[in-house]
Order: sequence, then C-alpha cells, then structure tokens
Amino acid sequence: MSVEKPIFTETSAFSLAGVCAIGLIASTAAKVLLPKNARWQDRYTFIWVAFDAMIHFSFEGSFLYLSTFGRQVNTSIGPFAELWKEYAAADFRWGTADPTVVSLEILTVLGAGPLCCYIAWQTVKNDPARHYWIIVLSTAELYGGWMTFCPEWLTGSPNLDTSNPLFLWVYLFFMNIIWVVIPFWLMFDSYGHIAGSLRLAQATQKFKRS
Repeated sequence: MSVEKPIFTETSAFSLAGVCAIGLIASTAAKVLLPKNARWQDRYTFIWVAFDAMIHFSFEGSFLYLSTFGRQVNTSIGPFAELWKEYAAADFRWGTADPTVVSLEILTVLGAGPLCCYIAWQTVKNDPARHYWIIVLSTAELYGGWMTFCPEWLTGSPNLDTSNPLFLWVYLFFMNIIWVVIPFWLMFDSYGHIAGSLRLAQATQKFKRS
C-alpha cells in the first residue's frame, strides 16, 4: 500500500520562512536607506529590487551551484539541496539540471542579480536613470518566466506536478506570478517617467524655437 506524501513539510516551512525573512530585510532596508518623503512607488520599487537581488543570489545562486559542472539537485545533499528537491517535486526539470533552466538561471544570477543592486543604489540616490534599467530588468525577467514555462505548456506540461495544492498554488503559481505582475507594474511606472520627461523636453524645445 502506497503512503501518501504530506502536503506541507519541514522543508516547506523553512523555505517559505526564508522567503519571508528576505522580504523583511528588504522592507527594513527601505526604511533605513530611503528618505521619509520618498514616493511610495519608489519605496516599493526599492523593496522589490532588494528582495529580487537576495532571492537571485541566495536561492537561485544555490540552484546554479548545485546544477553546474556535472552536479544536479537530485544527487546533492545539504539544506539548499533539500529546498530545491522540494521545488523539483513540483517541476521535475529543477532536479535534473535541465539545460534550458540552468541557462536562464545563469543570466538571472549573474545578470539580473547585480542589476537589481544597481537599481537599488540608483533609487537611494534618486537617480532618474534608474527607470531605463528598471525596464531592462523587468523585460528580462518577463522573458525568463516565459521561456521557463512556455516550452512546458507547448508539450503538455510533462514535468509539472499540479496534484499537490502547495506545489500548484504556492510553488508554481504564486512564486512565479509575482515575477510577472510586479515587473509589469514597474514597467508601467517607469514608462510614465521616461515618456513624461521626453514630452517635457520636446515641449521645451518647441517653446524655445517659437
């Protein structure tokens, strides 16, 4: 007789607690580093890019270490290996060093991670140039999410296990949809700044010529 696996495990608890702790650190950093009169949009942007950077460097960085140079999550040991084994139970590709997933994570950890830190620094300095880099980052993360899941959808999702509510709604849905919704919002906000500045500059030039 087969034993049904529990929906929520000790690894689940530690993993989700780690995500919450990173969110708390990012929120605290915003309170310390940003002026009290900072726009709420800039405050949430800082919290997001700080959270994003820490997730990329810690969680996804550990996955990259466990999935390169002949290693893979399913044959590794340690706390991060156990974390990724749990996620790999929802999406099997993460346990076998799938080359497409690893390739995307190389760009995420080595590209998006440092870019998040740069945007956070620009936000603290109130540098308006950050809006260009926010659009670059958001576009890259939306593309990464698309290339992670679109191949699965086109082939009938053979590597996804949606039978477990934790796997479906927390790991596969929530932990991925936030990297869709938030980048779209960031792009919308930054577009408003860039377009507004360009239109103002254009209007100023027309006024000077008249």
